[in-house]
Formats: sequence, C-alpha cells, structure tokens
Amino acid sequence: MSVLLMLACSQQVQVEAPAPAPEATTAEPLVIYSGRGESLVGPLFERVEAETGVAVEVRYGDTPELVTLLLTEREQSPADLIFAQDSGHLGALAQRGLLRPIPEAVRGQADPRFQDADGLWVGTSGRARVLVYNTELPTSELPTRLADLADPRWKGKLGWAPANGSFESHVSALRHLWGDDATRAWLQAVQANEPQVFPKNSPQVEAAHQGAIRLGWVNHYYLHQKKTDGYKAANWSFPEAGDAGNVLMLAGVGIRAGTERAEQAEAVIAWLLSEPVQAWFAQETFEYPVRPGVSTHPDVPALESLKLAEVEQAWLADLAPTRAMLQDLGLI
Repeated sequence: MSVLLMLACSQQVQVEAPAPAPEATTAEPLVIYSGRGESLVGPLFERVEAETGVAVEVRYGDTPELVTLLLTEREQSPADLIFAQDSGHLGALAQRGLLRPIPEAVRGQADPRFQDADGLWVGTSGRARVLVYNTELPTSELPTRLADLADPRWKGKLGWAPANGSFESHVSALRHLWGDDATRAWLQAVQANEPQVFPKNSPQVEAAHQGAIRLGWVNHYYLHQKKTDGYKAANWSFPEAGDAGNVLMLAGVGIRAGTERAEQAEAVIAWLLSEPVQAWFAQETFEYPVRPGVSTHPDVPALESLKLAEVEQAWLADLAPTRAMLQDLGLI
C-alpha cells in the first residue's frame, strides 16, 4: 500500500520495542553519508556513541551528490547508512536495490505514513513546504494557491531554488498532481516572472526579511531558525484544502544493502526515532516529529492545521523525469 503524505490523525500507533543497541562500540565506525548539514545535525551526531555504543564517522554533503556517489560506488561504498534531506532520493536508492529492509521493530516507532511501503527507508522528521513572505505584504494579497505564482503580478518579486532537493521532490509531486504538461507550463510561467535564483532555501528567508523578494518557496523550518524579534518575514501555507503547495517533505534514513554493520545501523535508526531525539528535532530544528505523541515546537503550527495535499511517497522518488524537465527549461 502506498504511503500518503496526508493529514495525520491523533490516534496513537502501537509498535514493538526498538532493537537494542550493541553492547559495545564497534571496532570500525559506522559510516554515515549525511545530506543534512553539519551545522544542523552535527551536535546530534556528537551524542551517538555515548547514547548507543556505536562509533560513527559522518561524511557530509548535498543529498543529490551523496546519492549519486552511492549509485556510482554501489557495493564498494564505505557508507553503511544514508541520511537524506528528502525521501525522494531514498526512494531512488530503493528502486535501484541499494537499500536493505529496516526491521519493523525499529522503523515501527515512526507513524506508518512516514515510512516506505516496503520498509526500505523511514522518515526521521518532516518539513512543510510553504511560502516565506515579507510581512509588509498584507496577507490578503498573498496567493491562495501554489498555481498563483504564475500570475504576472509577481514578476520580479519571487525567489526559488531549483537545484534544491526539496524543490525537485516537490516538482515531482506536481507532475503527478497536475500532469507533466501543466507542470511544465507552470514552471515556464513562473520563469517568465523572473524569480531570483538561490542556491538553497535559507537565503530566501533572509531575502524576504530584507525585502529583496516578496515571496520565496521554501521549507517551513528555516524561518524559525532565523526569526528574532522584529523579523520581517513569515511563513504562509495555502488556505485552499489539499492545494498542491501544501506538501510535507520527509528527511529520512536507509541502510545500504550489503553493509556488514547492519545491526549498528539499525541501532542508530532506533535512536533517531526514539522519543528524546524526536523531541530534539521538534524543539531544536523546528521540524515535525514522525514519532506519534511527540509535540511540535510552540512556534510551529500543528500538522493538522496545514490542509496537506495527498501525495504518495513514490511520486517524490520520481526524480529523473523531473530533472530532465528542469534541465530542458534551463533551471538546473
């Protein structure tokens, strides 16, 4: 059954206890390819050995680059665990047979909606796709639908990051929600509005604050990381229920097929899904926890308020046609 990125209900999920951590630190460290930045998750990984008994070696990079590297290295890769910024890239690895199943006793700590249908990867936290806007713009003038960004009235006022992994995954979702032709036409119309191109999401938030752009297309948590008293940027979710702009992106992990340290990898995943670490994601990085019963940060809107579109995880993994479209349009 396909996993849906949809509105989460409050019902608690009964799961088996996670697999116990190894009793002693392994002789060779567990190698983690992390597409999540060191500034964000470095402090978390500093705790791994003390709390699990597993020594780790973390190699940081952009998720697309690390996934490409793993596809090249295949069974020769030193990686044991891949920690991806978005589930679409994990899906791409799963489709190519490069991930091994994660035991239910481990991944079962996460809500079933935030796991791969075949158990090959599991989400660790969620980020809502939103618009970030300069607060001098009245909310009555903000778009009510993602499609509205094609309106010529936004010419010269937009920002986006086409090379960003979340952007590519979201466009993959649009291709399935709208169809390829409509998605291409929308991208071309937004291009005609001459959006300012950014290398990633966070600079768009600062640009909105400074007034360099009126709107940016980002993940929600960047604003909360930067926001201070008097900050002139805020997040906007589309008020139309199920709008294609209201998508939840998952960061997640998978275990490389063929690793000799699967037990240690499972212990680290169990730790990432544990209540204390899920609370860390919620309170320190402002993300949505995937473990039922863990509260979001007080400044972050409840997941139930976001009117999410129903998006299958497999759609987010359909990246090759998306990249081909973006390349054809000169966006990447």
